[in-house]
Amino acid sequence: MNILLFMDAVLPAVNYGGTQRVVWDLAYALSTMGHRITLLAAKGTVCPFAKVIDYNPEAPFEQQVPKDIDIVHAHSQCNCSSFPIVHTMHGNSNTQASSNTIFVSKNHALRHGGSAYVHNGLNWDNYPEVSLNAAGNRQRFHFLGKAAWRLKNVQGAIDITKLAKQQLDVLGGHRFNIKMGVRFTFDRHVRFHGMVNDVEKSSIMSGSKGLVFPVTWHEPFGLAITESLYFGCPVFATPYGSLPELVSNEVGLLSDSQPDLVTAVSNAEQFSSKVCHEYARDLFNAHVMAERYLGFYDKIINNQPLNEIKPDWQPAPFKKLPYKK
Repeated sequence: MNILLFMDAVLPAVNYGGTQRVVWDLAYALSTMGHRITLLAAKGTVCPFAKVIDYNPEAPFEQQVPKDIDIVHAHSQCNCSSFPIVHTMHGNSNTQASSNTIFVSKNHALRHGGSAYVHNGLNWDNYPEVSLNAAGNRQRFHFLGKAAWRLKNVQGAIDITKLAKQQLDVLGGHRFNIKMGVRFTFDRHVRFHGMVNDVEKSSIMSGSKGLVFPVTWHEPFGLAITESLYFGCPVFATPYGSLPELVSNEVGLLSDSQPDLVTAVSNAEQFSSKVCHEYARDLFNAHVMAERYLGFYDKIINNQPLNEIKPDWQPAPFKKLPYKK
């Protein structure tokens, strides 16, 4: 199959770039399966395993798609009617989705009135070898996400670890924050690392007892979850959005109650790093993701609907969800 993946961003991601990472790994997985891949992406994109076309936002989209393409898979907004096309919605949105929209979790799809979804997968070969130390050799917990965004609830992670008498590394935030209201964290059991690169992130998560992730919104997917699990870290989080799909009882605990999460964090050694690692490796890899997408590509090419009804966004995605202290 001749597949064009479109994203209005430079690939691969220079720093974290979660969505770019997913698109890049999808392209690679599809290419290893024998498909011809074209990337229509922002200028500066370089790829050894796919043809690259520099996206021009000023030119009509369809004029930038080669005539021999079998299907277009868009990860950014575009208008296209001349080619079979699927759209992946990566975040919560209040924009109207097309009937050919694929979501990134079952919950994500249902909340937008759809049914088609594919869990994100990553090419774990791009990650360093994981040292599956015994729980006793792991010293601290971590939080991974945009800490300035209050719905990510980094304060909840800080409070949970303080009550559990544990140390916390915050990846993606600073002790002094002015981006979304002035906030200074005095707690000394917390280390703030700011935006970390892959080497720093891997080093910290390799020595982490677990991810503390008490979000108060519906997480569409959550690469922080699957990456942490891959590094052998159990997940202690709220049961919102995709999290019940991603975190089974054998790899973590979900609760909207702070006392429950404090207890679970205090007993993190009951979870096996090896089980967490193998769980993420086997379920959330790029090959599994690519296989799922190929099934949807076939449906579109054969004029079959992906969603039985046209997706229609209903609830407010940014409403703060309950969190009991």
